[in-house]
Amino acid sequence: MSNKTVLAVDLGAESGRVMAVKFDGNRLQLEELHRFPNTTVTLNGTLHWDFLRLWRDIQTGIEKGKALNPASIGVDTWGVDFGLLDSQGSLIGNPVHYRDGRTANMMETAFNKVPRADIFAQTGIQFMPINTVYQLLSLVESGSPQLQIADTFLTAPDLLNYWLTGVKAAEFSIATTTQLFNPITGTWATEMMDKLGIPSHIFPEIVPPGTRLGAYEGIPVIAPACHDTGSAVAAMPTRSDNFAYISSGTWSLMGLEMTEPVINEASLAANVTNEGGVFGTYRLLKNISGLWILQQCRQTWRAQGQEYSYAELVALADAADPLTAVFNPNDPRFLPPGDHPQSIRDYCAATGQPVPADVGSIVRSVLESLAMTYRETLDTLRNLTGRSIDVVHIGGGGTQNQLLNQMTANATGLPVVTGPIEATVIGNALVQLITLGEVADLRQARQIVAGLSELNHYEPKDTAVWDEAYGRYQQIINAA
Repeated sequence: MSNKTVLAVDLGAESGRVMAVKFDGNRLQLEELHRFPNTTVTLNGTLHWDFLRLWRDIQTGIEKGKALNPASIGVDTWGVDFGLLDSQGSLIGNPVHYRDGRTANMMETAFNKVPRADIFAQTGIQFMPINTVYQLLSLVESGSPQLQIADTFLTAPDLLNYWLTGVKAAEFSIATTTQLFNPITGTWATEMMDKLGIPSHIFPEIVPPGTRLGAYEGIPVIAPACHDTGSAVAAMPTRSDNFAYISSGTWSLMGLEMTEPVINEASLAANVTNEGGVFGTYRLLKNISGLWILQQCRQTWRAQGQEYSYAELVALADAADPLTAVFNPNDPRFLPPGDHPQSIRDYCAATGQPVPADVGSIVRSVLESLAMTYRETLDTLRNLTGRSIDVVHIGGGGTQNQLLNQMTANATGLPVVTGPIEATVIGNALVQLITLGEVADLRQARQIVAGLSELNHYEPKDTAVWDEAYGRYQQIINAA
């Protein structure tokens, strides 16, 4: 075993970065090489990602990392979005943002062709209008010439891996986010695609995390869990099998690690998802609209001339009255960009609650609503699996929100361990290191993460008060 450095390319909804992760056989050391915004472009009414600029920034970061003699490169991104290639391997149009309005009414259109229960039986994926299947169905329904000339479908990280290596492949964890992968057969859900009119011939071979795809300028490229949540869960520093996790960022992904998917009538009714993990695991989880709502509130206030840092917003929330008004973060009104403070006030007024009047009260409502939703999700996962939960691990940028971490412990009644902040980057790197033979397996990888000094612990407080408030939350959510 020798000192090794790997490069982790990690793209999130707000920003991207190229990180160097150095491993000396015992400890990890992270170095940020290049950070860049992930901005959107609206053209002719369609919301796009700026993928060519992302590609340029990735190249810049890798170039900076060459001096470290990296042993490999790995890429992870958000899920569901994709690019289409023509027969010559050229990108057909710029990838569209999952929050674009093209998927409006597409779920209902799909259900008219394939019953909802059949779609879930073949994919095990949570129904959300942003899913790839509904994006592609919108192209089918509009008679898009892009789909007609497409030769290859590649998800966002698969597209970047293709540009790095020239290899057209679909990594397993990201493939499962499309709601077009059948975990029972382990292949694309071609029968369902045929009924929806989606051309199944454009979907490439599926490869597992840890696959060596090729090389970029002599540096091996290894597919980690190319879905960022899959990489984040790989880095959870658990010492127990009975753990729940939250990958906390723009989205909050809360779930359990399983050895096989849970696909039955109960999981269909609960609208949970079975996404691929690393090394033979599945992630039984729920997608929760996480700090996206707070991000949109902050943007709204900025546009109104009020600039707040996240630390200032949390301080204002901490000073506000507790457990006054809550809402459902997954309500459709919070999915697109917009004036979320007003949407929160409208929700509270419509449900007969006190309407938050100031910034601190609105932020506190956001954080308490997330904590309540975490408890609701945890109860759902327990009921589906019969599993007892000892601890909640939270990784990602949201771990820096100490108030939300404590609220999560209070609401769930469980100890919460937060960290690492860079869970996605670390999980990405660890899969590379396992493939390179520097780390034995996932268990050893998590032991390495558990030794990091940045982990923090939160014990539940005021659980009786939170139990009573949770009862009110359930009544409000059910009545809304």
